[in-house]
Amino acid sequence: MKGSKAIGIDLGTTNSCVAVAIDNRVQVIPTESGSNTMPSLVSFDDEERLVGDGAKYQMNSNFSNTIYNIKRLMGYKSKRQKSQVDIKSLFYKIIETEEEVRVQVKYKGETKSYTPEEISSMILGKLKARAETYLGVEVNDAVITVPAYFNTAQRQATRNAGMIAGLNVLKVISEPTAAAIGFGCEKDFKEETNVFVFDFGGGTFDASILLVQGGISLFLPQGEIRPLVVKILTIF
Repeated sequence: MKGSKAIGIDLGTTNSCVAVAIDNRVQVIPTESGSNTMPSLVSFDDEERLVGDGAKYQMNSNFSNTIYNIKRLMGYKSKRQKSQVDIKSLFYKIIETEEEVRVQVKYKGETKSYTPEEISSMILGKLKARAETYLGVEVNDAVITVPAYFNTAQRQATRNAGMIAGLNVLKVISEPTAAAIGFGCEKDFKEETNVFVFDFGGGTFDASILLVQGGISLFLPQGEIRPLVVKILTIF
């Protein structure tokens, strides 16, 4: 393969994964351990910063410096807003001001603090690097999925995290919409069709009813591809 490739990233609450279209098929890129998913964890210690599986191995012994559930803090900017997680239930330290929320850790003997976007960018950066190693090409562009309930601030925070990770975020798309598009890639809905999509995530559960019409086929010449129209009717 030559040139840059665009990747798709599911930035999950518990686990994340990255995929790419190769030879007209969507392929999930495995982690170094061979798994299709990577724990959405970042751990700090006196020597290094670990992301994914490495952070998971340290979680029990270094829980106050291992960041998890960071997705639930995305877009949460101040004490005046309600986050998607009970901050008091987290093992790591949260710094809240009227303007900003940061996580505080001990890293290489120093006290450091990071925004949720910066922590998420570390996860995205790990997935980006893994994709580049696997594909053997530079990766600059990405589409990132988010829960259907994410508001404008949360979506923008996700986009910002991608930018910090060195990615050009082509689009931030709702998870059930992405699932419907994936389902429709090999199908041709000549008439309007209702599709029920549910996502059993590690930290969230989305259920949506979508109206689908048309189809996107990865196996047809470019001129024969018809757009897939997806409209979210109901979100539970």
